[in-house]
Amino acid sequence: MLVPQDMMGAQSKMLYQLNKYYGERVQTRKGGIAKTIREVCRVVQDVLKEVEVQEPRFISSLTECNGRYEGMDVVSPTEFEVVLYLNQMGVFNFVDDGTLPGCAVLKLSDGRKRSMSLWVEFITASGYLSARKIRSRFQTLVAQACDKCSYRDSVKMIADTTEVKLRIRERFVVQITPAFKCSGVWPRSASHWPLPHIPWPHPNLVAEVKTEGFDLLSKESLSMQGKQSAMEGDAWVLSFAEAENRLLQGGCRKKCLSLLKTLRDRHLDLPGNPVTSYHMKSLLLYECEKHPREVEWDETCLGDRINGIFLQLISCLQCRRCPHYFLPNLDLFKGKSPSALENAAKQSWRLTRELLTNTRSLEKL
Repeated sequence: MLVPQDMMGAQSKMLYQLNKYYGERVQTRKGGIAKTIREVCRVVQDVLKEVEVQEPRFISSLTECNGRYEGMDVVSPTEFEVVLYLNQMGVFNFVDDGTLPGCAVLKLSDGRKRSMSLWVEFITASGYLSARKIRSRFQTLVAQACDKCSYRDSVKMIADTTEVKLRIRERFVVQITPAFKCSGVWPRSASHWPLPHIPWPHPNLVAEVKTEGFDLLSKESLSMQGKQSAMEGDAWVLSFAEAENRLLQGGCRKKCLSLLKTLRDRHLDLPGNPVTSYHMKSLLLYECEKHPREVEWDETCLGDRINGIFLQLISCLQCRRCPHYFLPNLDLFKGKSPSALENAAKQSWRLTRELLTNTRSLEKL
């Protein structure tokens, strides 16, 4: 296909601007976050060491490997989540029947005695391993550990929440979430994935992702709020963080995500937090389906992909619905106020219009 010269010119100008932006703004953001992570992890590791002394079942899984911390997720440059992997889920069956979108329960397997479980006192009368009970116990232990650890002057437990949240040096917030890793299984609620008529991802990658599995997190879920079901507090939240990261390998996908996050932090960090980094990541995964060929993720297409994702974001904000990539019944905008979403739609449109109409817009953004 012959491409008009001026279109090629515009594309290469855009790429030049994006690379410049990446080298300046994105790398500065990454460097700052990496420094913060090291600082924050030292404190969290110290707190978790104290927790482990009091209760050996909560073993710290926050370890560094090739400069990355296992289970550490960056929510924003000042907010982080640490997933603490617990042992011995073995005697439970994983049940996701769709009652609570985005959640599942762990039920004692038939014929298994409670006493066979490491977590015996957290099993309900109906045989469910309660996410809330485990988190409540963990919260008590972390509160005690904060008073004993060597960083006690710079770490405080955040009250008024059932989550385990720490404020570190008055600047950073870290949520520590107990979790189980579920490898080699795939949830029924995500069984439609991958879509049969789309050539991305490649079957080998699909097999890899499904073998890797997912995590079950003990945290509050918006889909549970207001549901008067007995299972509500006992249910675990499904997380596909590892699967998502694996799907974004190759081409300029990772670079695209870093650019999206930086633009989000600088221009869409709005009251009510309507647009998060996770929304950007989810829309990037949908963009991968819309553009399944590897050639469409070449550096030269970076500008087109970013514009496409922002246009999709505006559409989602206007419809007030953003479906989870693996669990489309789960709306990622649930709980966000209509006015916050409307404001975000206007801001996103301003940003997108600037990107689409001004080749030098990134110099100012």
